[in-house]
Amino acid sequence: MAKNTKHTGTRALLLGILSGGRSATPLAVLALNRDHRGLSGAWQDWPMFRTDLGRGLLVAGAIGEIIGDKLPKTPNRIAGAGLIGRAGSGALVGAAIATTGKRDRRIEGAVLGAVGAIVGSYVGYFLRKAIGTTTGLRDPLVALGEDAAVIAGSTKVITTR
Repeated sequence: MAKNTKHTGTRALLLGILSGGRSATPLAVLALNRDHRGLSGAWQDWPMFRTDLGRGLLVAGAIGEIIGDKLPKTPNRIAGAGLIGRAGSGALVGAAIATTGKRDRRIEGAVLGAVGAIVGSYVGYFLRKAIGTTTGLRDPLVALGEDAAVIAGSTKVITTR
């Protein structure tokens, strides 16, 4: 995304929705694309994205979440603490991507990202249950498809100009 991108609000909302599926993945994808040609914004100077340690922790968090999501004792995403965490993650990635436009719109991006994460959490939860019920696939297999969709979607939203 170049500095003149007009749709940072849309991207913030989409990344928020994707955060509803895997809260850490959009942040990790953003961290991995910090030096992407044409993607520039104030977020690149934030310590979590600027430093190797910060980027490494974001990626490790995403990997940990992907693994932890498959464990039977992991609470569902629409439980109180999980939903708050997803909203916070959506707000953070939304604020970050909203610094890539002509104007710094991080407050708008944070709100859109948080709202998107809440919507994405509920839609993802019920969609995952419906897919499992309809297809008879075990939940961890459905979750792998969800992992792939969130990774691919985050990459597309972040890297498309």
